[in-house]
Formats: sequence, C-alpha cells, structure tokens
Amino acid sequence: MKRNHNFPFHHRPRKWAMVIPTVTICFLLLFLPLLPLTKPSSSSSSSSATWSSSSLNLTEELEVGVPRLTYMLTATKGEGAQLKRVLQAVYHPRNYYLLHLDLEASDAERLELAKYVKSETVLAAFGNVLVVGKPDLVTYKGPTMIASTLHGIALLLKRAPHWDWLINLSASDYPLLSQDDILHIFSFLPRDLNFIEHTSNIGWKEHQRARPIIIDPGLYHSKKSGVYWAKEKRSVPSSFKLFTGSAWVVLTKSFLEFCVWGWDNLPRTLLMYYTNFLSSPEGYFHTVICNHKDYQNTTINHDLRYIRWDNPPKQHPVFLKLEHFDDMVHSGAPFARKFTKDDPVLNKIDKELLRRSDGHFTPGGWCIGNPLLGKDPCAVYGNPIVVKPTLQSKKLEKLIVKLLDSENFRPKQCK
Repeated sequence: MKRNHNFPFHHRPRKWAMVIPTVTICFLLLFLPLLPLTKPSSSSSSSSATWSSSSLNLTEELEVGVPRLTYMLTATKGEGAQLKRVLQAVYHPRNYYLLHLDLEASDAERLELAKYVKSETVLAAFGNVLVVGKPDLVTYKGPTMIASTLHGIALLLKRAPHWDWLINLSASDYPLLSQDDILHIFSFLPRDLNFIEHTSNIGWKEHQRARPIIIDPGLYHSKKSGVYWAKEKRSVPSSFKLFTGSAWVVLTKSFLEFCVWGWDNLPRTLLMYYTNFLSSPEGYFHTVICNHKDYQNTTINHDLRYIRWDNPPKQHPVFLKLEHFDDMVHSGAPFARKFTKDDPVLNKIDKELLRRSDGHFTPGGWCIGNPLLGKDPCAVYGNPIVVKPTLQSKKLEKLIVKLLDSENFRPKQCK
C-alpha cells in the first residue's frame, strides 16, 4: 500500500478527545504502532551519563497516536542557566532529555546543572532527564561537533527504551509552542518522516568546505583550540553525492539507529570523510540520508526552526528580538533561534505562547495543580499521556500541511 502523506489534521482546542476520520484511524493502526513502554533494566549503566532517577515512572501501556520525543540540549561555558531555562520550556514527562555541557564548561557549572535535575521534584519523579557526566570536547566548526552528537544519540539509544524523533537544541534556542501542541500535531505524522533542510547545490561551499582539508585538534588534544587548515586540496567525491543544509534537525529513531549501528557501511564511510570537512554538522546527516535508498524518500526539506538572516546572509543568523515576535508566531515553526541570554522576547514567548512562569515548566495536560497565586500548576501532576493542545497548534498544522503539499514534498527531496 502506498503511503499518503497528504492527510488532514483535526482537533478541538485544549482537548485531546476528538473525532478522527475512519481513514486516519486506519492509517494510524497500519503505519504508526507504538510498543509498550518499559522501564530500563537495572543492570543498564553508563560511565558517562546518569538518569535523574533510577527508573522511569511512566505508564506502561500500549498507546496509539501520541509520540515520544527526545531532546538533545547542548551548551558550553557560561550557558548552564540558559540550558536550564530551555529545559523548563520544553519539558514534558512523556519525552526524554539529554543535557550536555561541553568540556569547556567548568565542573562547578556542570555539577550545578546535575544537582538541579536531581533535586527538582518533577524531574526526579519521572526520571526522564539524562545529564552527561563525562563531557566531550567540542571544537567550533570541527568534526568533534558531529562526534559529540553521535555520542549523545548512542546514549539515548542505550538508555531510553522507546522514542520516535530526536530534536537538537542549543542554549540559544527556544520553543514557540508547548509540548502538548507539538505532540498533538506530531501524533498525525508517519513515524518515518525526517525534518532536515538540505540541498545538493553546495555552491560556494565546494571551494570553502568540500575541497579544503581541515584537522580538528579536539580529536587528539584535551584543550580546546581552532581547526588547522592543510595546504593541500581534495576533489569532490564521486562515489557519493554531497548535501548540505541546516545543522538543526528533527530525525527519526530508525534513521539514527542506522547512523550509529550502520548495518550498511555508508554512515562510517561518510563519518571518515567528514572528519576533515569544515562544519560537518551541516552536511553529515544530510549526505547520509540522501545517499541511501531506504531513507532518501523520508525527508521533509525543512528544519522546523524560525531563523532570521541578514541580506545577504552572514556567517551567523540575526539575534531575535521583540521586533521579530510577530514573524516568529506566524511562521508556524515550533522552535526559533538565536536568542541572547534573558532577552525580553523570551519573557514575551513565555507569557503569551507557552503560558510559563519564571522558573516553572511549560504547563500541559499533565499538570493538574492550581495556578492561582503564582503557584506552579505542574507541581501536582497527573497522567503524562493526557495532551491538551491549544489554538497555537493550528499554526504548526498549517506549516506541516504546506510542507506535505504535492508541490513541496516529493519535488524537494534530496535534490
């Protein structure tokens, strides 16, 4: 049976119960089965990461429709407080979270983050936040960036029993929608779709990234420094086609299992190639997914981020301010970047889009406490499967429908 990705979304604001057409129900039952949730084995352990509690206190029942997301949240020196705020904004007891402060951050900063995860009542109760205790050295624009990402993915594959998509965020990113809104819309999607902005038209990157040869000292030194440039140049590969795009992705578990475990040798071959490639996170996953027949037709050419660039574009995107708020909201993107620490626009997002108070989690259907008198409604929690989308989810729905339109979906896959 051929999959039809042009399907409708239906919901009532703030209520999970809804009438789903028979076609959609059949679609879900045929293509979107979810395995029962299981607690991790007590014998499972890792020397480089620990969960915030010894077991996951989540419902172990068969669930149809509601996906589970994993978030990889990364930061560097001086960004611990920002990372904590991002965690609070994107937290949901149904998801998994991996927090990584790289080696440049101090041990004290890392310890403070770990203490927060361990002491926070909700995080301790659900035990779904993973803190990397043995951090990676990450060189800007070097292959250690992709090595660290693959390390985090391997930890999640080992420690988190069942999930559907991975989303990578930095400390300078922020959500524009609640997790209830995102989970609601994603519940209608086939679990094999990968959101990854990509193109084979590499243009100027051929001479500035593909042909130059760089060496990342972070691969063999314990102190951070810049990449080295070799005098020699290399030709563009002929055994595979290069793709490039955004380093910010929403990728499926099945594809990431392929990248880490690699029953085909393609992921390892390309990892070796990208060891000497400048800004490898902007090309590795893109080239892997578009050079393999099992995954090249699963791509949606969008990163689900609102990012604003100068004209002509500079090396880094524009820092988002209050003046960009309306454009962010109307974009339909569930995430945006980049933000400076504690910029006023973040407070506006918290208040008007997430309904989140300072220091609290973004409320959702799992929060059953009384929000009066400034109390945290999520201090009292119920079933994490309960999802109550808001009208804001309509914007993401509109974006997804547009991306799955016949003019945008297939014609923009791996071209």
